[in-house]
Amino acid sequence: MSGSAIADRIAPELPYLRRFARALCGTQESGDGYVVQTLEAIIADNQMYDESLSPRVALYKAFLKVWNALPLNTGTDRSVAGPTALAERRLEQITPVPRQAFLLTAVEEFSPREVAAILDRSSAEVLSLIDEASREISSHIAARVMIIEDEPLIALDIETLVSDIGHTSVGIAATRDQAIELASKTRPDIILSDIQLADGSSGIDAVADILKAISVPVIYITAYPERLLTGERREPAFLITKPFQPSMVKAMVSQALFFGVDAGKAA
Repeated sequence: MSGSAIADRIAPELPYLRRFARALCGTQESGDGYVVQTLEAIIADNQMYDESLSPRVALYKAFLKVWNALPLNTGTDRSVAGPTALAERRLEQITPVPRQAFLLTAVEEFSPREVAAILDRSSAEVLSLIDEASREISSHIAARVMIIEDEPLIALDIETLVSDIGHTSVGIAATRDQAIELASKTRPDIILSDIQLADGSSGIDAVADILKAISVPVIYITAYPERLLTGERREPAFLITKPFQPSMVKAMVSQALFFGVDAGKAA
């Protein structure tokens, strides 16, 4: 298959690969950089793209070949200090392949059979990897979660979900002003924020105001993820797509907490 034909096949999948890459790497810059490297690798060697698979499965398989090829992504450099080292030590607690399997199913909603093709594992091995990741994630310390959401039923759903996976809700805000006040009073460990709020304000603007006063990882919630996954501007590292599954919330909260205060920021 020609390079242009491959490009046509994978183009619709690129926003979602960016979502996966950002969640895996912890930042927009790093995740988008790996996506670019993957595309360059496919152009340089078409055999990187497995034409026997569906376009989406083949693209993610190529991406993880690139990501797993770098030693930095499979272990921690103990000589590195500061926030980078902290993020890497947290990530090391969830071993790489189980974490990949968990994100592929929880965030990208691949079936175990598709994950098996992406990771070159059997379906039984994939189920074992997902179970291992779930156990490791559940062992981490609980966080205090603030929710910015203007739809009451969705807000209560999110609050129940974060409670079910071992975290505590510090409150729900429906507008920009409420969000700023709640964050000031509660100083949460992590924020889950809708993009559009009840008073016509923006969740991104509310978070930007909050981050002037406190440092906290952020996950955005949207019904239109492709609008924030273009790779053309400053965009969030972590997105939850409406309608969401409990496993997606669990995966994104865990990833954002691993990476700490730089996670999920958007200009």
